[in-house]
Amino acid sequence: MTVEKMITAMAGSIVLGSLALAHFVSPSWLLLTGFVGFNLLQSSFTGFCPAEKIFEKMGFKSACAV
Repeated sequence: MTVEKMITAMAGSIVLGSLALAHFVSPSWLLLTGFVGFNLLQSSFTGFCPAEKIFEKMGFKSACAV
């Protein structure tokens, strides 16, 4: 799996998980959804994504390298 696909999968999982937690536990979990959305938005403008660096250190390859 590439870094880009891992980031997409992680972001989607966190958003769906936080939505489920907001529905069943507390609406405060929507803050996590907002944080993920904000991080995706800022990374589209700046090109910096902390998750990308973490996945690269874990050994996943970028789509350009594959």
